[in-house]
Amino acid sequence: MTTSNGPLANPESPLLEVSGLTVDYPRKGFGKEVFHAVQDANLWIGHGETLGLVGESGSGKTTIGRAILGLAPVSRGSIRFDGQDISHASRRKRQQLSSDLQVVFQDPYTSLNPSMTVGDILAEPIGIAGGSRNAARSRVAGLLEQVGLPRDAIDRLPREFSGGQRQRVAIARALALRPKLIVCDEPVSALDLSTQARILDLLLTIQLDTGVSYLFVSHDLDVVRHISHRVAVIYRGELVEQGEAEQVTQDPKHPYTQRLLLASPVSDPVRQAERRNARKAHASKS
Repeated sequence: MTTSNGPLANPESPLLEVSGLTVDYPRKGFGKEVFHAVQDANLWIGHGETLGLVGESGSGKTTIGRAILGLAPVSRGSIRFDGQDISHASRRKRQQLSSDLQVVFQDPYTSLNPSMTVGDILAEPIGIAGGSRNAARSRVAGLLEQVGLPRDAIDRLPREFSGGQRQRVAIARALALRPKLIVCDEPVSALDLSTQARILDLLLTIQLDTGVSYLFVSHDLDVVRHISHRVAVIYRGELVEQGEAEQVTQDPKHPYTQRLLLASPVSDPVRQAERRNARKAHASKS
């Protein structure tokens, strides 16, 4: 069942619960009204589940992810993670949360220190958390195997890898402390289609093996379809549709979600032409 007024009924103890989240930013200039980046958002993520959050650039999807990570201000509402209210968590509390709450960004190269070897990059969070050098070395070897990178990657620099391989390093770093939730912010949008598919398959395999949950943020409804259990659609800062992934991505009810579906590219040229014509017809009615 899909609703445009709020989330579906959530489990008794979801891993993440966002209630009435509003994120405001002041506009430049005297007397300017605030900019409502996100308005009254409600969503939840269960243990071992993926929620796809989809919308166009500027829709507010990344802002929700940043608010969960403590990188965007919560003006109103609440964010509860693993039973704790983290809406206005202190820096010290955020550091404690880092073992359970991690992120994978869109551009892996800018999120990896170019002067550090992959081994040092992966060992760093383990050392900060108090792990020994031997524990870090053993964990790094396991992480490389988990994300499908060769053992000799440990002594190489990020620039020596392809975009897809660098994203595997970023995923390995996010997994280093065995988190419960990873916010994936457009993690495949900078990759070619074949590499996208391999990274998505990797994320699915990791979830099956570890039980980690994902908030998967993307502008591409077709990508979200392949990895998500449920999908939430955001438009101009407001969640307009939520539901099971199959229903939302194949039979959307909200006009905005329908436009997103028609805009998703497909490999079949006949189907692509059909979508293009349908998009034109949809636009003429708007």
